[in-house]
This record gives sequence, C-alpha cells and structure tokens, in this order.
Amino acid sequence: MSATVPPYHETAVRPDWRDLPAGLRDAVTARLGAAVVAARTATAGFTGGFAAVLATADGGRVFVKAADLTRQRHLVDWYARELAVLARLPAGLPVPRPRWALDAAGWYAVGLDALDGRTPRLPWNPTELAAVLAGYAEIAAALADPPAELTTLGLPRLADLARADILWWGEVAAGREPMPPLPPAARDRLPELVALESRLPGYAAAAPGLAHGDLRVDNVLLDHAGRAWFCDWNWLCHGPAWFDLASLLITGYAGGVDTDALFAAHPAAAGAPPDALDVTLAALAGYYLTAAGPPPDVGPHGAGAAGASPLLWAHRRFSGERALGWLAARQRWR
Repeated sequence: MSATVPPYHETAVRPDWRDLPAGLRDAVTARLGAAVVAARTATAGFTGGFAAVLATADGGRVFVKAADLTRQRHLVDWYARELAVLARLPAGLPVPRPRWALDAAGWYAVGLDALDGRTPRLPWNPTELAAVLAGYAEIAAALADPPAELTTLGLPRLADLARADILWWGEVAAGREPMPPLPPAARDRLPELVALESRLPGYAAAAPGLAHGDLRVDNVLLDHAGRAWFCDWNWLCHGPAWFDLASLLITGYAGGVDTDALFAAHPAAAGAPPDALDVTLAALAGYYLTAAGPPPDVGPHGAGAAGASPLLWAHRRFSGERALGWLAARQRWR
C-alpha cells in the first residue's frame, strides 16, 4: 500500500465562468452590480460544481458557487445548507460570510465573501500547522455551546451519519462489502477494527457541541497574514470536535511530527474518551478504504461520476491508508 497524496491545491474539475449559461451569468452580474472582469476558478475540492472568485469592474470580489438544479441537485442542497449555516455561525470566526443566493437559467448560485488564500502545504509546514490548529481551536470553542440559531436548523447527528454511512468494517465482516487491500499489519485485525468503529455512534451521541463534519486540509485556506480560514460548511452536525481534529490530521501529514501529541494537546480533544482517536481512525479508515475502488470512467472535462474529480479516489485511498497506518502504529500491530 503506497497511496500518493493528492495535490489538494489542484484536484478540482470544474466549469469556468464562460462555461455557465448566459442567463445565469447575466443574473449573477446583475446581482454583483458591475461587470465581471476576471474569474479565478477554484482548483481545490472534489465536486464538479462551479466555484470561482469573481472580480468586478468596480473593484469588488466575491466567491460564487453554482450548480445545475437538475443534474447537480445534491450540490444545490449542499450550497443552500452551507449558506444557512454560515449566516448563523457566531461573528468573528475565521469563516467566509454569505452575501446572497439566486436561481436563474436552471442553476442555483450563492455568493460568499472571497477569501484570498491557499491550501496548506504538505507535508505540513510547522508554522502553517500551528495556525490551522489554533484556528480550529477557535472554531471548536464557539461550537461547544452552539447558538440556538444553529441548532434550530435541524442539523444531522454524527451518530446517525456514522451508522448510515461511515461504519464499514462491520459490513466487510458480514460479507456485504469486499475487503479492501490492507497492509500486512492490519490484515488479521478485522475484529478489532469492527469493535473500535462500533463505539463511534455512542461517543458522538454523548457530545454536546457541533462539529464541522468534513474537516480536511482542502477545506482550509491560509491568508497572506498566515491566518487559517475554514470552508465548506454543508456537513455541520451534532458531534464532537475531536472527530474533526482527527479527520483534519488524517488528510494532512507531517514528517517527524508527533501527531498523537498534537491530538492529545489540542483543546478539541479535551474530555474525549481515552480511545476516541483510535475509534475515529478505525471508522474513517474503513469509510475511506471501502470507497477507494477504481474511479469510474472519466467523462467530459476529465470528470468522473456526477462531475466528481477523478482524484477523489486517490484522496480516499490516501486518507484511508493514513488513518489505518496511524491506528496500526498506535495499537502496535505488527
């Protein structure tokens, strides 16, 4: 097993501004109040939705996401949910703020504050890693006792999401899912993996706060001042901050850095069950590895199924192997 880290800064396969229907471009331009003079398409991410920073003739900048109401309905729902979440997150957090939403020409579009930043470098630069961990500590503190405006959105529960879509080792053990390729140290550890992942729903249900739910290195931007900003809030859910922290540390990597110590010392891990990290690593390893089969046939513009980036499968394989390798080291599997 030797998955290569995906180039998170250039994983996306998206339409450009000029590829959008003329009716949508006209509607967005009217909403911006000035002609679009430049459009910089986002190169990170794995979905096929439109995402770009639009610069206007009057000097304005806005980040616009858009999706086809029929062919990309799931993205439309995600963008609408993200807009609702961002409008209700506590002020002052390092997150983009929403501006508007519209639909035109069979498409749905949202406008957010444009963040002038880039994805963190991998392997982690120590200064950048410290900035990301500090930024997430701020997020976790704000979501530990979330405002009513957020909780009344009817957010999903990580415990339910885990039972429905994250726990896969039990499916492998029951013969309903094929065994993914595993390193020698983990090939005879299926019973342990099943036991560990099975604890996640109970642990998640006991957590009082909210979690981002999809915290990965490609959902973080570093601005020119070195501050970390956190994006893509469509999976906010009732759940523990330590799940986010483990998820973030899995999708990045840091040669020579003690990730166990980073996790244990972070405020998001305060009060976590003693085996919370192992439980999360087991669950996410199964989630990623069972979904990391060969990519589907590549479609127009190099996109896979439903417009997904063909690098999505490399991301899954890399993340699953990272999680399983970290778990094996912690468990001293040989």
